[in-house]
Amino acid sequence: MQALIDIILPVFLVIGFGYVVAWRGLMSESSIDGLMIFTQNVAIPCLLFRAIWNLDIGDSFSVPLLISFYTGSLSCFVVGLFGARYLFKRDWEDAVVIGFTCLFANSVLLGLAITERAFGPDSLSANYAIIALHSPFCYGLGITVMEFVRARAANKPNRDLPKIVAKAMFRNALVIGIAIGALFNLLDVSLPAPFTEALDMMVRTALPAALFAMGGVLYRYRPEGDMRIILFVCAISLLLHPAITWSVGTAFALEDSAFRSAVLTAAMAPGVNCYVFANIYGRARRVAASSVLMASALSVITAWIWLGTLP
Repeated sequence: MQALIDIILPVFLVIGFGYVVAWRGLMSESSIDGLMIFTQNVAIPCLLFRAIWNLDIGDSFSVPLLISFYTGSLSCFVVGLFGARYLFKRDWEDAVVIGFTCLFANSVLLGLAITERAFGPDSLSANYAIIALHSPFCYGLGITVMEFVRARAANKPNRDLPKIVAKAMFRNALVIGIAIGALFNLLDVSLPAPFTEALDMMVRTALPAALFAMGGVLYRYRPEGDMRIILFVCAISLLLHPAITWSVGTAFALEDSAFRSAVLTAAMAPGVNCYVFANIYGRARRVAASSVLMASALSVITAWIWLGTLP
């Protein structure tokens, strides 16, 4: 119970403040959207750039760590995709969005925040290794499968698929921040102190502002209908993904710090990017948004349970 109070509750209280502010109309929708855009397109890319730039790539990018986490991610995408299609009789485009919602854990806003509060800022190397591949992997998989499904439905050739995927990936600010950070790391680039201090000021705003904005955005997407499939997505995201990551990580005998980061990140609710993906294609938006909201609320309890099982 103390872990719930000391570690998890403060993170969700910040989200709750954003939710209450939106509910009471203390900030307009456009103001909350502006804050979310700032965090998603500026502050969090700065955070990821800074983290990847200073990351010890040789030590942090453990193949067993990445296999443990992304085996769970890929499995959840497949289960979500085929479950939506064959259990819930959704068409293939809706099914891809639902699979993407099962795939995309909130690795930054919730995963980083909870891991840092639980184990300290020095415990985040494995988180950053996972995050470095997260957006490229998830968007690459989701966009590729969606474009394949759409091309097949329209009887179009798939030769333009690589160009479509690459164009979408390199419009994503998170991917750009990660890519520039990796380049600076590999080239051992240094910046003058005033630039790094300004960057650090920006980085310190990223997580609290993003959590607050997330609460404001979630207020708009209260669950309506589709409850069975929303609960299906929640079960996959909060239970199946961390269970698979736990099993594979145990088989690889991951060291404790990497194991904690992998399991806790896998146990996070779907991120707001799931709704962004649904909105891009105009499919299953209500399921995506409602799943993000409901899973975020349920993860107060499930994250506490997973946290209590970790070494």
